[in-house]
Order: sequence, then C-alpha cells, then structure tokens
Amino acid sequence: MKSKVYFTRDITPEAVLRLYEALDVTLPGKIAVKLHSGEVGNQNFLRPEFFMPIMESVKGTVTECNTAYNGKRNTTEKHLETLKEHGWSEYFPVDLLDAEGEDIVLDIPNGAVIQKNYIGNHADRYDSMLVLSHFKGHPMGGYGGALKQLSIGVASSFGKAYIHGAGDPKKIWTADHDSFLRSMADAASSVIAFYKNNLAYINVMKNLSVDCDCCAVAEDPCMKDIGILASLDPVALDKACLDLVYASDDPGRDHLIERIESRNGALTIDAAEQVGCGSKEYELIEI
Repeated sequence: MKSKVYFTRDITPEAVLRLYEALDVTLPGKIAVKLHSGEVGNQNFLRPEFFMPIMESVKGTVTECNTAYNGKRNTTEKHLETLKEHGWSEYFPVDLLDAEGEDIVLDIPNGAVIQKNYIGNHADRYDSMLVLSHFKGHPMGGYGGALKQLSIGVASSFGKAYIHGAGDPKKIWTADHDSFLRSMADAASSVIAFYKNNLAYINVMKNLSVDCDCCAVAEDPCMKDIGILASLDPVALDKACLDLVYASDDPGRDHLIERIESRNGALTIDAAEQVGCGSKEYELIEI
C-alpha cells in the first residue's frame, strides 16, 4: 500500500491541527514535540504562535537539542536563553534532550554507514514524538524536512558531529558528503525504532529559503509558499514535498532545486527507504 500524505494549501495555525487530525492517530503517553527553535538572527523559522493550536491539542513538550557549532544554541545555557528569546518557553513547556548527563546510545544494526546514534538522555522521558518540520533548503543536506529532524534534530550535540562526520566527529565538516547523507538516514531509523514507531510528522512548506533555520544569516525565501503536509511516513512526506517543489511554476523554484540537487539531497530519502524508515510510494490527499 502507498503511504498516505495529507496536503493543504492553507498555511495557518489551524491548518496544522487539521492536518494532524487527518492522520487519525493518537500518540501514546507523554509526547515530545520536536521542532526547530531557530538560530538567533534567522528570519525564516516558524514562530511559536504558528504551532499554538497543535500544541494545545496534543499537550506535548517542545523538545530540542544543542548544536555542534558555535552560535546561540550550542550550550544548554545559551540554548535555553534562545528558547526564551524566541518565545517557546513563554508559551510551552520546553526540554533540551541533551541538557546534561550521558547520551543514550542507540544501536543501528542495519546502518549503511553508522551503526550507532547518540541522543540526549531526556529522550526516554517520552513515549512518542510529534515531528514538526519547516521544510526548506539546507546548506549541507540540500533540504531539511522530517528526516533531518529525526536525525540531526534529535541527535545530541556530540551525535550531530557524529552524523555529520559519518561516524567520525573530528570530520564534522570534511567527511564524504554522500556518507553524511546516508548517516542521516541511518540515524533517523534508530529514532523511529526508539519510539517504537509512535511518531507522526508534519512538514510546513512556508518561507522557502535555500538556507536552514540554523543559519544566523540566511537568504530570504526564494519562492512562494506551497502548503502543509502530514504523514505517518517520513520518507513519503519528504518525497511529496520535493515533488511539490519540482511541480511548482514559481520562478524561484529553480534556485531551491539547485540547492537540493547540488547537495544530492534526494539521496537522504533514497537511503532512508533502504534502511526501513518508510516508502517513497505515496498517495497525496488534498484537504
């Protein structure tokens, strides 16, 4: 069976909740809501107000992890200040998964490149995860969506360096590029296994810049907004988003496509399918 991907062109806080409800899923127990807190200086990240209805509905905790590069989110102290500055902790309970203590080490027996993943020890406080992703370009991954949130997003600061370095944190910026992309897919599979597939995914195709929300200095959006998509399959979800970019008649699409293709971004989707994260075969259901 093809995976179901729900899609709306309505980009509002209410539409985020409507897409989640279309999934007809009840995430069990305590819910971690993984999203991007936004690097200080970035103008494109999605603000807390945009996720207000969905957060009130699931009663989850906003979860983030520290970065592996210098900035305003690479230490617990600075990241907590950023969460406050950007309004997350004003509206919602927040939790840095790798705030302190030893990482949880996840085994990846079928990993194509890496056989371990490192996530913050607070991850075991939660029974399920709602992954809210801002779909856009990315300086290294080509694009950022659900699979990046599952991998780099959930990884601890050390884990991020480990994935980027394709198993060698010392090669965080110098590892073989395709091995880095495959490492993201490997890491994503381990988080899915950790939460026993109790996950749901929403991608918001708004503020479509070639740069990530992790960039303090980012390009402005290069093409018009597209919509919101939701699925229980992160591979199908990211593939549907890529397909919508290619199908767009907006002249700015070529700039975003160049970013995706120059970084071989679609390889992450292929690799994630190969390690069992989901399927590229999907049915797009517009609501």
